[in-house]
Amino acid sequence: MSPDISQTIQEIALLVVPVLMAVTFHEAAHGFVANWLGDPTARLAGRLTLNPIRHLDVLGTLAFLITRMIGWAKPVPVNPRYFRNPARGMMLVALAGPAMNFLLAILFALSVHGIEYLGVGVIQGTVAFRILEPLLYMCAAGVTVNLALGIFNLLPVPPLDGSNILAGFLPPRMALRYQEFGRWGFLLLILLAVVGVLGKIILPPVSFLYQLLV
Repeated sequence: MSPDISQTIQEIALLVVPVLMAVTFHEAAHGFVANWLGDPTARLAGRLTLNPIRHLDVLGTLAFLITRMIGWAKPVPVNPRYFRNPARGMMLVALAGPAMNFLLAILFALSVHGIEYLGVGVIQGTVAFRILEPLLYMCAAGVTVNLALGIFNLLPVPPLDGSNILAGFLPPRMALRYQEFGRWGFLLLILLAVVGVLGKIILPPVSFLYQLLV
């Protein structure tokens, strides 16, 4: 096996746990907030769970592992008619996902600092080093993955969470027409990723926040 392929496999292996956590907690947060606001749809669909199998979309997960920017899961079903204020309810549900990712990024960053503290004086090549080193990289990847997913989902492009947040500030008719753009949203995002624009939007804030946390 060539060094490049071996290194790629190792990088993907270290990303699996952070990506699964980021996607699963993100979607579960949507469902829990919707249920808290009175919408039982996600709960009845069995989506109030931290079991990643219930949330994962295979293509969306592979896309995130490859691009480190674009990824998606199975959308949590939400029925805004259960909310007292549908526009406000959808805003809160939408905010829950990215907020959870930013919380996970902070927790992973704290883990990085904790591992670095434990690793002071650990000799390279020892059993402790072989355990702490990949764990450190995994937690550092968890910071990056969650920051990237949180910022990506805040983009005001339907059907991302940012579009539901922005729609809450628009007049109902304008919000409806804006959300109808969702059928073309992912095509736009893929195009932006291919030409490199998406990276220029997401990577600077990810880098800034990473340096702030780690």
